[in-house]
Amino acid sequence: MKSDPVPQAISVPRVDVLARWANKDSTLPRRVGAWLLRELRGALPPTLFFFVGFNFIILTTNLLVADYAVAVSNFMLASVAALVVGKAVITANAMAFLKIFDRAPLIQPILFKTAIYWVATFVTRLVERFMHFSVVDGNGPSGFATYLISGFSWQRFSAISLWIFVLFLIYVTASELSQLLGPAEMRRLLFTYRPSELQLNRRQRARELMRLNRLADEHQVEEFRDPGSAAHHQLVEIVERLARAPRQR
Repeated sequence: MKSDPVPQAISVPRVDVLARWANKDSTLPRRVGAWLLRELRGALPPTLFFFVGFNFIILTTNLLVADYAVAVSNFMLASVAALVVGKAVITANAMAFLKIFDRAPLIQPILFKTAIYWVATFVTRLVERFMHFSVVDGNGPSGFATYLISGFSWQRFSAISLWIFVLFLIYVTASELSQLLGPAEMRRLLFTYRPSELQLNRRQRARELMRLNRLADEHQVEEFRDPGSAAHHQLVEIVERLARAPRQR
């Protein structure tokens, strides 16, 4: 009597499960590495900017008080403060409401993001001070409020907070202009264009980009796709003016 063959597909699901787990284990370090790289890229610009800004403030302040043989701060404190600000910027960027003014006039997102970054930095600095009070100094958490009232130097904290606000205002303004014009265009404006070209082309390109922005706000996508519509003709004219090569002198 001929017996039925033993099916061979019984072990296939187990192999698929093992392969799936192996792929998951192999991709997990990549995801973690990509996340860390993305976070570092987000924190690097503000950290470098405030690293230079804080050290410049400390240098000039120490020069002003040099006649009194007083040193206001040092390099390490400025570096730690720059790291704290970078961490605060990462925290603020994770909030979805940070982009609610992206389509408003430029002054609104600049002031709004400056205020959000400043508040996040303010809270982060207080948390960092609380950790130092509790862990490094070995005090109980319940005594932190009393320390803030009696032993904390609010004058120094407020002065640093004011400088942080001013530096954030400069940083956010430069960041918004870079996003508006594009990093490549900013590099060309700073390092490539000659003054004779820049004086003419910068105004023309800025005006055409503003016209393009208004046109996109006033019309739907279907109107731009219709070759017979007025919106399509205006779009083509703007693109032609933007793509036109500058005349050689």
